[in-house]
Amino acid sequence: MEAVDLDDVRVVLDETTRLAMSGILAGMMFTVALSLKLDDFKALQNQPLRILGGVMAQVFGLPLLTFMLVFVLNPTASIALGMFVVASCPGGNMSNILTHFARGNTAYSVSLTAISSVTAAILTPVSILFWSNLYRPTADLVESLDIDPWMFLIQTAALLAIPMLIGMIVSAKLPIFAEKLRRILTPLSILTLMAIIVAGVVGNWNIVLTVGALVIPIAVLHNASALGLGAITGRVLKLDTGRRRSLTFEVGIQNAGLGLIILLDQFDGVGGATALTAIWSIWHLIAGGALVGIFRYIDLSRNRKMALGKTS
Repeated sequence: MEAVDLDDVRVVLDETTRLAMSGILAGMMFTVALSLKLDDFKALQNQPLRILGGVMAQVFGLPLLTFMLVFVLNPTASIALGMFVVASCPGGNMSNILTHFARGNTAYSVSLTAISSVTAAILTPVSILFWSNLYRPTADLVESLDIDPWMFLIQTAALLAIPMLIGMIVSAKLPIFAEKLRRILTPLSILTLMAIIVAGVVGNWNIVLTVGALVIPIAVLHNASALGLGAITGRVLKLDTGRRRSLTFEVGIQNAGLGLIILLDQFDGVGGATALTAIWSIWHLIAGGALVGIFRYIDLSRNRKMALGKTS
């Protein structure tokens, strides 16, 4: 299979599976909302520059950087679409977990995740269409899929906003129940997503073998650029070490699972986009884990030098 053929590949889903995908998407957003608390948004009032700067790096900076990468790399239209979809997704709870293990500022990370998650209902679908239409090959591909922009915006916003609103209400009114429910639904949603990825890989193994060499390097470079953008933005905003680490993970660890389901549900599972997003879903965890190790090693080395300095 030649690279150009990737734009013609589709992950075909029947109507029952499509409905299931919509249910999974709604369930993911409901689960995310269960962890959101009003206190997570108070940081916006107390430290607006730090919060708004971090959010802008994610919701505008990353898609812009992605557009620049697409312009330079000139990938096939479907791969570019996958890059735009990933860049338009909000951060996920995994960024909070990695921040905690890397000894970053977890409260700052949670605040950024909360704001990006709430705004995702509108910004994610708008961003996908906006940036995709700026790159002519991807714009032509989206047009060929016969997607009604307004219907896409309305359906996606509803699928994201309604379950998130319900989840936030449950979290506010029944916090203990919400926490218990979140502990059950979070691993369940992760396992469901992984099952979708594994089933997709097994069912399309010949495609995976063919396009892996093309898609994997792009996914790795894209993710590394996102992590770098977060780190550089932290320097520009003059954040302390803990917050810089938080922002690095927040920009570099996107909710690619959300993007994957949007592609399968709304974009006919177009080949390159689905492959890129599925690979990102796996790779960003590997890269994030490696970065945690680097940060911990830096801390360990610094502590050793401080200990030696005190004893000398």
